[in-house]
Amino acid sequence: MSNELLQAVQLLKSRKWVDLTHTFGPNSPHFFMFEDAKFETLFSHDDGFFAQQFTFPGQYGTHIDPPIHFVRDTRFLEELDLKELVLPLIVIDKSKEAEQNNDFTLSVQDILDFEAEHGEIEAGTFIALRTDWSKRWPNKDAFNNKDTEGHNHIPGWGLEALQFLFKERKINAIGHETFDTDSAADFRKNGKLDGEYFVLEQDTYQIELLTNLDQLPPKGAVIFNIVPKPERASGFPVRSFAILP
Repeated sequence: MSNELLQAVQLLKSRKWVDLTHTFGPNSPHFFMFEDAKFETLFSHDDGFFAQQFTFPGQYGTHIDPPIHFVRDTRFLEELDLKELVLPLIVIDKSKEAEQNNDFTLSVQDILDFEAEHGEIEAGTFIALRTDWSKRWPNKDAFNNKDTEGHNHIPGWGLEALQFLFKERKINAIGHETFDTDSAADFRKNGKLDGEYFVLEQDTYQIELLTNLDQLPPKGAVIFNIVPKPERASGFPVRSFAILP
């Protein structure tokens, strides 16, 4: 290993690392159209070794959505470049707003307010929306947050905010703490996930069900999204973590 590379590793390991990934299991919250995961023991130590079988949708636990998840004839998970999965990280904190209004939807003005305090968002970055929704994990009812009529009230990104970030700020990818990109209010209004389609239409990916965003600074950290490489996959659980400056 070259001296420069060794020094880079030593530098990274001297910094604080934050795990952004939920531990998930059969009883974890998940998108309502999916069945619970199944974890089965195939062989025990009595057989000579311990081995399990795991059955779950690709979009389960903290996970990555490649473009093909919503957009035809685009890239599968295996086609994402390794360097795309490691990006400078920016965290927009709207946890107080989401607590006061569970239907909070990020707007362009919210982004401009963030930039007024922290400077313009740089191109090529990963933007995470902090709502502290992850603190509801692993309580399914709290995560779904349904009213008496069965409607979810969950915060999320507004379409115009996403368009601004990708088109005007040239960001690379996004992430959030909820099941979906769009707020539940926007989904009810539009009848579809316009924001999620727009993001994946940019030939990029997103990370859903992130956690521990409250431990990160607004700017300066780097996110790593480490994921297996299943064949022609539309998504998969991911191990996301951040290294702080």
